[in-house]
Amino acid sequence: MSSQIAGVLQLLALISALALAHRPLGDYMAEVYSSGKHYRPERWVYRVIGADPAAEMRWPAYLRAVLAFSVVSVLFLYLVQRVQGSLPGSLGFSSIDPDQAFNTAVSFVANTNWQSYYGEQAMGHVVQTGGLAVQNFVSAAVGMAVAVALVRGFSRSRTGELGNFWTDLVRGTVRILLPISVLGAVVLVACGAIQNLSGIHQVGQFMGGTQEWNGGAVASQEAIKELGTNGGGYFNANSAHPFENPNPLSNLFEIFLILLIPFALTRTFGRMVGSSKQGYAILGAMAVIWVGFTVLMMWTEFAHRGPAFEMAGGAMEGKETRFGVAGSSLFAVATTLTSTGAVNSFHSSYTGFGGGITMLGMQLGEIAPGGVGSGLYGMLVMAVIAVFVAGLMVGRTPEYLGKKIGTRQIKLAACYLLVTPALVLGFTAVAVALPTPAESMTNTGAHGFSEILYAYTSGANNNGSAFAGLDADTPWFNTTIGVAMALGRFLPMVFVLALAGSLAEQQPVPTTAGTLRTDKPLYAGLLVGTVVTVTGLTYFPALALGPLAEGLAS
Repeated sequence: MSSQIAGVLQLLALISALALAHRPLGDYMAEVYSSGKHYRPERWVYRVIGADPAAEMRWPAYLRAVLAFSVVSVLFLYLVQRVQGSLPGSLGFSSIDPDQAFNTAVSFVANTNWQSYYGEQAMGHVVQTGGLAVQNFVSAAVGMAVAVALVRGFSRSRTGELGNFWTDLVRGTVRILLPISVLGAVVLVACGAIQNLSGIHQVGQFMGGTQEWNGGAVASQEAIKELGTNGGGYFNANSAHPFENPNPLSNLFEIFLILLIPFALTRTFGRMVGSSKQGYAILGAMAVIWVGFTVLMMWTEFAHRGPAFEMAGGAMEGKETRFGVAGSSLFAVATTLTSTGAVNSFHSSYTGFGGGITMLGMQLGEIAPGGVGSGLYGMLVMAVIAVFVAGLMVGRTPEYLGKKIGTRQIKLAACYLLVTPALVLGFTAVAVALPTPAESMTNTGAHGFSEILYAYTSGANNNGSAFAGLDADTPWFNTTIGVAMALGRFLPMVFVLALAGSLAEQQPVPTTAGTLRTDKPLYAGLLVGTVVTVTGLTYFPALALGPLAEGLAS
């Protein structure tokens, strides 16, 4: 069987698995966020934090709860890293330096999981399991909570109430992420991933020296790392490491976990707004972009340009032979079109156009299907922009799901769209202009520029993957990427929740003959066109200096 046919079969198997899980999981999540019942363990949590689970919140209160929880999480994770040397289970590792501890704390709380350190050489069991893994759960639950709040903004009328953040946070963690992660960890252990709390031990003689590895609760962290679209690896090689991702079956399963909740949330959206067709329209737009990027990536990486490519069967540099071009391409597209950041190959070694595809996937806003929660609310903001564009073309006040999209709504949506590009392009320009940051580049020219552009694209879009080749463990990059991650995560949430509040206060307008049908393929096509056009106009000049220039020169 050729590698190309194997890639097509993997893609079809993945689509089939996602299709089978879409409806039951989407319906289940809709029930979770709509239920009035509180389980006993959940009530214990509410008592400990002093929250009233029945109290409804308007958008300012919901936002304050999100920010307060996130600030406390950053401080806690920062402190745990700074005192690691005094903690049990530290495996003899010293405490983390202040700038790197700040970067890592913000990274995991912001669901980015950017790593400028070697996990197996810096973090002990307490920090890995009690600090980083915990944030993998709750940061994902925060994104889901904000998405559900926006959905309630569309479904509710004449009220500014969007639900209760603490209830949404706890339910998302306890009822959705935790049980699926347990099952996922069992599957990964069965595939060969390790799960232990062993210390550092020698594994043999290599080239006249010894090699040491430490164990860890890898399978459990790997499951939530992918399911919660987090991405932070237990080991520096991330999902290319055989302890995390042993074989092609585990590789395909991890891709499935990455895409599972983001795609299923479109079904949840349809159920909560009372129209499954609306959910399918959003799903269709996401699926078209994802499949298109996957096919384009496989074509780019399989293309034979010279004897070396032909003998290897494609662009194999930087890719694991266990997964090949197909498994690596599938993983790369899944991780960069979501906010996962996990990698099973090194994106810097992809062809010029292949590296550009990974970058463009993040620059779309990671909405196809995007991160857990963040992908849905990002696509819904683009849906608002799309109906506004349609309204301009026909001279009619735009409406979406019975809500008028007026001046306030379009301003909030526009602010949401502008935040991330401003961070990415602004920080990239400064880093390239200053002499010290540029010294961190391994390469010069177009590829060197791509290293820096990719780093800030990944940080500001809360992805966390790296282009490799850039020495990001410096005070400059630890600090600026940390700031980009924090602002890129929480500033958009401000505009999303404000938009949700403004929509919830409206009274629905009746559907007329002139109302744009947003549950039809025509609108899904308009939505895809809007996403591609907005992103192209924003990032094309920067891409032309990096991956496009490199691809055309090769």
